[in-house]
Amino acid sequence: MHYSTIPTNSRNQRMSGMYTDIGVQGAAASDTSGHQLISMLFDGLLGAIHRARGAVQARDVESKSRAIGQALRIVGEGLRASLNLTQGGAIASDLDNLYAYVELRLTRANLHNDEAALDECVRLLKPVQDAWNQIAPQVQHAA
Repeated sequence: MHYSTIPTNSRNQRMSGMYTDIGVQGAAASDTSGHQLISMLFDGLLGAIHRARGAVQARDVESKSRAIGQALRIVGEGLRASLNLTQGGAIASDLDNLYAYVELRLTRANLHNDEAALDECVRLLKPVQDAWNQIAPQVQHAA
């Protein structure tokens, strides 16, 4: 998957700050690789969706809205913003479309307390996360 060219230190620092701002758990240190930062985003995103689902079940509107808001920020400001649509080809374009769809489904889940929409987001995102994590050894070897 081609998210971008290899991030520079300044880009890593900017991305690290953004990850901290959107509340992804873990240390987003300046020496963290771009690959690791995307992995952290996936972890944070799926965690936020899980929290939103629990809040829907508990009828906790405030917690649901907060968790879905965090998930939307991770998708839009993290995953979509990290795509390089110029050099990433069809994969980057397909991921951009997937993330746009996930944003729509998350918004629907928030507006309608729709657990099925949250579950669909997990079903769509989990294979992408798994594929991203599987290429970690190749990325580390290339670095």
